[in-house]
Amino acid sequence: MSPATPADRLTDMHTRYAPQLLRYLSGFTGGNPQSAEDLLQETMIRAWRHLDTLPTEPEQTRRWLFTVARNVAIDAIRRRHARPPEVDLGDNDANLEAGPDDTSGTVVAVDSLRSALRGLSTAHRRILNELYVQGHTADETARRLGVPVGTVKSRAHYALRSLRAAVTGHACEPAR
Repeated sequence: MSPATPADRLTDMHTRYAPQLLRYLSGFTGGNPQSAEDLLQETMIRAWRHLDTLPTEPEQTRRWLFTVARNVAIDAIRRRHARPPEVDLGDNDANLEAGPDDTSGTVVAVDSLRSALRGLSTAHRRILNELYVQGHTADETARRLGVPVGTVKSRAHYALRSLRAAVTGHACEPAR
């Protein structure tokens, strides 16, 4: 007997398959239970969105859910690897942080950063804006700007390196 409403069907699927899916997804997250639960939630959201086309036979439903769970996990892994690594400012972090009463230090840091940003090429500023202000991945940025992903990553690397050099006062090669 099938559940009476779509909500009942989703609840039934969650009750029946969530423990198995959670164990399966834990393998993709290195055993991180919070990440596995996030992936499970995304899997169930996709099931909810496709509830009208989901197979009704239990074994087919199970296979469908595991396929979706795998795709959700792979997408999450790809997203994690698509963003260029963040640059560590090392010991210079203390110089950029302002204390509660350090208004002048904050003004100097912001002015220094603005000046460094103006010193970047338009291409480098656009890349940083897409990645760090707009929050797009390297792949999304490449598509939006019509350049290869490698170019996005390279420009981000050199732009951040130039910013770090300008803010900290350490010289480096000019950005490409």
